[in-house]
Amino acid sequence: MTLDELRRVLHGELLEPGAAAYDDARIVWNGMIDKRPALIARCRNAADVLASVNYARVHDLAIAVRSGGHNVAGYAACDGGLMIDMSLMNAVRIAPRLDEAYVEGGATWADVDAATTPFGRATPGGLISMTGVAGLTLSGGIGWLRGTHGLSCDNIIAADVVTADGRLIHASDTENPGLLWALKGGGGNFGVVVNFAFRLHPIVDETMFCAPAYPEERANEILPQWRDYMATAPDRVSGLAEFSTIPRDPAYPEDTWGKRVLALATVYDGLAEEGERVMQPLRSLGEPLLDFSGRMPYRVLQTLYDGLFPKGRDRCYWKSTYLRNLDDDVIEAITVHLAKRPSEMTYASIWKFGGAVQRVASAATAFGDRSMPYMLSLDAIWSNSGDDDANISWVRDVWQEMQRHSTGRMYLNFPGLGEGDNLVRDAYGAETYARLQEVKRTYDPDNLFRLNQNILPE
Repeated sequence: MTLDELRRVLHGELLEPGAAAYDDARIVWNGMIDKRPALIARCRNAADVLASVNYARVHDLAIAVRSGGHNVAGYAACDGGLMIDMSLMNAVRIAPRLDEAYVEGGATWADVDAATTPFGRATPGGLISMTGVAGLTLSGGIGWLRGTHGLSCDNIIAADVVTADGRLIHASDTENPGLLWALKGGGGNFGVVVNFAFRLHPIVDETMFCAPAYPEERANEILPQWRDYMATAPDRVSGLAEFSTIPRDPAYPEDTWGKRVLALATVYDGLAEEGERVMQPLRSLGEPLLDFSGRMPYRVLQTLYDGLFPKGRDRCYWKSTYLRNLDDDVIEAITVHLAKRPSEMTYASIWKFGGAVQRVASAATAFGDRSMPYMLSLDAIWSNSGDDDANISWVRDVWQEMQRHSTGRMYLNFPGLGEGDNLVRDAYGAETYARLQEVKRTYDPDNLFRLNQNILPE
């Protein structure tokens, strides 16, 4: 296939450097990522994706697959290769039974929530509505509904995938079941997912969001109480303890600007009045500096963090590690390290796992072992390129220091910039990684899809 033939066959458009829409199309969410593909195929359907994959394979071009472009490592873009931009493929269709949603591979969680919540239904997404469904889901997907309904990947029923050899295949429990298993946490290693079928769950009209923000200097006092509360909280409660700094913004009281806080951001998947009562202890640990708590529709809840993470403006380097426990020594280590963070734009969060997440057997999905009780994510954010070294070094140093408290695994949606010789192997563990390699050899033996948290076929 020649370039002219590809251009003629695409229902979407093919962009080259210099085209009016090229720069807008290549920009992804992390402002550190500034890559220039040789071609950008803005696909409108599975046939467009298939033609683009075939062209890249024949011409030996690297393939970057963009859904929402929100992956912090910047895998959605590449230099000199072909970007398959699926953002125009964002349709969401609801089954008449209201138990399944059929989601195109370029949809964001905002697209999904807009289609499902009017019917009183939702499937677990992330915390930022602009995030692409595909990228988040394929490496796990941690959100507010995890206690009752698990990870995003746990709710995949089936998927349609364009493979490296130019086929469109279906993955379900009865067709290509090994591929379906691998898509539940194995990343974008096995093809381009053009359609998902997700399980839907009832959602209440009004959700309770609990988020008191206490002064960070009280973190060593607050975190043990949060830990003990979360240990006995019902599955309907999901949340995280988040370190941040109040920005100099008229949206916040001026006397709080620049203050470092620890916010106990928690959601109750049930009636708001019930959730307000159940989560009240988190709002009663002394006087919060601010309290962002309130009742709201789930669709509004899903957008609360959107304004904090604008596309392309800031520079980001995020890493994560799963913690074996959150005893007082671990808490002390976290607070000491975070006190030294170089940027006031940085976030760091302790995510609590339990409920439906941990009831999934290790071998049931490629996400693997679920026994970790907590995750620490270090989300460094800053504005100036001159501060790159200070912020990246801080994250790496803290991450390395915290390994003595870690299970040795990490969440691959927060992988730094994907560096590290054994990063992916360690994240999955030897047994799961070996099984993923078998699936990779079946569907992508030449590693055409390698711009991801890559699993080597051999």
